[in-house]
Amino acid sequence: MGNTDTGYPSSRVAIPPPQPFLKSLKYSLKETFFPDDPLKQFKNQPASKRLVLGLQYFFPIFKWGPQYTMKFLKSDIIAGITIASLAIPQGISYAKLGNLPPILGLYSSFIPPLIYAMMGSSRDLAVGTVAVGSLLMASMLGREVNPKENPKLFLHLAFTATFFAGFFQASLGLFRLGFIVDFLSHAAIVGFMGGAATVVCLQQLKAIFGLEHFTHEADVVSVMRSVFTQTHQWRWESTVLGCCFIFFLMVTRYFSKRQARLFWVSAMAPLTSVILGSLLVYFTHAEKHGVQVIGELKKGLNPVSVRDLVFVSPYMTTAIKTGLITGIIALAEGIAVGRSFAMFKNYHIDGNKEMIAFGTMNIIGSFTSCYLTTGPFSRSAVNYNAGCKTAASNIVMAIAVMLTLLFLTPLFHYTPLVVLASIIVSAMLGLIDYEAAIHLWKIDKFDFLVCISAYMGVVFGSVEIGLVIAVVISVLRVLLFVARPRTFVLGNIPNSGVYRNVEQYPNANHVPGILILEIDAPIYFANASYLRERILRWIDEEEDNIKATGKTSLHYVIMDMTAVGNIDASGISMLEEIKKIIDRRGLQLVLVNPGSEVMKKLHKAKFIEEIGHKWIYLTVEEAVGACNFMLHTHKPNHTKDEPEGWNNV
Repeated sequence: MGNTDTGYPSSRVAIPPPQPFLKSLKYSLKETFFPDDPLKQFKNQPASKRLVLGLQYFFPIFKWGPQYTMKFLKSDIIAGITIASLAIPQGISYAKLGNLPPILGLYSSFIPPLIYAMMGSSRDLAVGTVAVGSLLMASMLGREVNPKENPKLFLHLAFTATFFAGFFQASLGLFRLGFIVDFLSHAAIVGFMGGAATVVCLQQLKAIFGLEHFTHEADVVSVMRSVFTQTHQWRWESTVLGCCFIFFLMVTRYFSKRQARLFWVSAMAPLTSVILGSLLVYFTHAEKHGVQVIGELKKGLNPVSVRDLVFVSPYMTTAIKTGLITGIIALAEGIAVGRSFAMFKNYHIDGNKEMIAFGTMNIIGSFTSCYLTTGPFSRSAVNYNAGCKTAASNIVMAIAVMLTLLFLTPLFHYTPLVVLASIIVSAMLGLIDYEAAIHLWKIDKFDFLVCISAYMGVVFGSVEIGLVIAVVISVLRVLLFVARPRTFVLGNIPNSGVYRNVEQYPNANHVPGILILEIDAPIYFANASYLRERILRWIDEEEDNIKATGKTSLHYVIMDMTAVGNIDASGISMLEEIKKIIDRRGLQLVLVNPGSEVMKKLHKAKFIEEIGHKWIYLTVEEAVGACNFMLHTHKPNHTKDEPEGWNNV
């Protein structure tokens, strides 16, 4: 439709038809909580089919199970046995790191993988305990209960914290609140995981130097003070043994990285270290010369622990806080790892379903003497490289751990703690991703600041402080994006009808008498005041430039609102103020391409009537054409109140 008000042919920006409030609310809620439309598959299906689809949704094993083949079984058995060889020594090591009985590491590698195999949507994730979660649990629960003075209560609190972690994870998935985890940005996770890995490595100095007394604090200053104030108690036997095994583990990792087909070398190295270390201690009686060993591990499967959960004050508060924090970290790591390997194999995993799976396995785990589990990167990488085809590799791993619990636990009696420390150190060094930090520095300095702040917070403060710093800085950045959106001056690319940012395209030409601005974000109460000041400053700067150069005076201010997806009442008030100020200066405000939500609200606020529909255009090219037409054929600076005949020439 031609714009007859100005006499310049253009397309009119449409005002969308009004929508009922409940319909708009329903659409907004759907886009917020169901962006993947999980209920689509249930539409137009009979009740029996819906039941089957519902079972497959919550238990994916019913989906891939009927299609399982012997070829898949062969691959999954190889992968499952391979990750079991890594899971057994790692499980024992991480349980010790969490100040928990070593047998809990094996318990936690038996029941949770079975639950995940039924409910998880990732084919590659290998479930088990993680060092960061173990450290967090030891640190946070240790402030309330001393694990040496009251080991039974500490153990029960660990089960309770695991229960609340699982409850929180499952709730996020059921209520479709997974986007909360997204507030932990990639930069924050890199810094936090690197800091936690550094702290974990420092904690292993106790076993490597053979110290009996050590600080319970996790910061680098406390740890180094504890190490160097006890130099007279260092055990050279333990130190030499630790350094040799760390070197052995790092060499095997190096060869596995250089040759992908040798992945099994690195995967088998921890179990090999345990066997060699145990044989060395057994034949040399090194436990009598300062080399500490695990001691007796009782045989048998997981005992029931549901009655051990602590729901009384003041311990319950500590358990809830520990569960929430460890649950978030476990979710962030598990989902990130699952998505990474899914991307390699070109399939999709549902984040909310993963949360339900993690939550369920931790809730059931807390009832069966397990503590916090998720999908660690090292174990999942081994599973992926071993050629797993489905989540059945977790079942094979669980069976291998079950056999170990039933028959092989006495063999770990002579396993030296320094070997477990070496396994932890070698695994944690891979989490200190300095290459990712350098990459962040090159791409985005603010992301690097988030990363290094999280790292320093963990290393020099505590794991909780580092996590809080990471989240606060990430949220602050989001708020800065919202509160301080970018605005640009646009110019015309020569020999085209395209208008782009003059800073990005220095060859873009300013249009005489017209200032073209682009707003690059929705307009809300948080940024309305800033945008008002910034737009007026753009106008002042343009007028100053015109005075300095003696060019044609400014007549029109065009605001490209293509990127303004929404606007609230404060934003509309800001536009009304801008229009009044521009009117007083004898200028004309022109809008370009407001979105449907923006047009709807501007119409309801009667701002369109105030500015005049003739001053709203679909494209910047049309707006500039109309303004130039008016400049050359009419007296500029007319308003909606001018006589009708003024524009119909």
